[in-house]
Amino acid sequence: MINKYIGLAGAAAVLIAASGPAYAAECEPLTLGSAISLTGKYATNGVHAKNGYEFAIKKIKENGGIKVGDKCYDFNVIYYDDESKGDRGATLAERLINQDKVQYMLGPYSSGLTKAIAPVTEKYQIPMVEAEGASRSLFNKGYKYLFAVLSTSEQYLASAITLAAEMAEKSGKSPGDVKVAVAVENDPFSLDIRAGVLDDAKKFDMNIVVDEKLPRDLSDMSAILTKVKLLKPDLLVVSGHSKGAATAVRQIGEMNIDVPMIAVTHCEAADVTGKFGKTANGILCSTQWAETLSYEDPIFGTAANYEQEFKAAYPEYAEKTVPYQTAQASAAVYVFKDAFERAGSLDKEKIRDALAETDMSTFYGQIRFSEAGNNIAKPMVLRQIQDGKYNVVAPSKFASHDLQWPRVAE
Repeated sequence: MINKYIGLAGAAAVLIAASGPAYAAECEPLTLGSAISLTGKYATNGVHAKNGYEFAIKKIKENGGIKVGDKCYDFNVIYYDDESKGDRGATLAERLINQDKVQYMLGPYSSGLTKAIAPVTEKYQIPMVEAEGASRSLFNKGYKYLFAVLSTSEQYLASAITLAAEMAEKSGKSPGDVKVAVAVENDPFSLDIRAGVLDDAKKFDMNIVVDEKLPRDLSDMSAILTKVKLLKPDLLVVSGHSKGAATAVRQIGEMNIDVPMIAVTHCEAADVTGKFGKTANGILCSTQWAETLSYEDPIFGTAANYEQEFKAAYPEYAEKTVPYQTAQASAAVYVFKDAFERAGSLDKEKIRDALAETDMSTFYGQIRFSEAGNNIAKPMVLRQIQDGKYNVVAPSKFASHDLQWPRVAE
């Protein structure tokens, strides 16, 4: 039997008139569907995403719901557990569309699960707004019904190249003098990151001195780091998911790798500060969103306000940073609200067209979709680990702290 999880949105909301006194009105339910990982290897982040969906539903309801013509609606979501399996996700997407008659979908967790579901939603011409699939390969298939609020994977560490160029100029050198070392896992996500880094390095005419694939088990990258130590790059880029990040930080410390700038993915997921302490200081870590960013909107307020209110609603997050997976899930729901209201209709083709024309500011960042459906308006952010804390240092206009450069090896 397939477990079914029904969302929490209710059937009534209070609408505030644009002028004159407030009045009460019954808001009809407006159903979205989502196959998402509530068990299996992606369960932790799947639950983060589901919580982000539900928080946004609650906030939108509190702010008058979704206004379509002279009616108001409250979102509710039919959830199915995909168990972190792509084939099951695709089957559940079919079930949502054919049996539950869902006409609009929220995405699953991970690029792999999104790749499994997107052909189904495309087949049935069901608009899907997703928040957790970053692989750029999702957006070269010609899909017309897939829209993603997050930055795509090739952008994750590309901003480190720009930062290295800025530091070179500050020190009186040319960006073309910068030497770059790249070490990535041999998987689609990390290869996308490599492509983004190499493309941006080429724009600055930088010299790629190391371009290596990480070993399959990710437990020992000493051979690559020996090359790095010998060739003395100005920037080292590593993408190996959580295990790769942990190995990189550990062995960089053990081998006394002295590189002025080191940028790594999945720092928080790997808990590099908790596991390696001061060794992690100075590492640059990519993130989709941070609570210190100067984003805001009328529903959620500022990024900082989002974090504060989310923690109040979900006390289990009180002692930790709200994951960006949660924030972007909330942004996906907000995008749907905006599209319904601009379309002035529940017709799924009009919703698709409205989604394609999205151009909005949110607590999560600017959202504007390319013709391929990816968000082209929001940059990735780099946070540097400084005294065990993650502080935003790039892009410079979003920085909450100054970059510590060159990195001091512990």
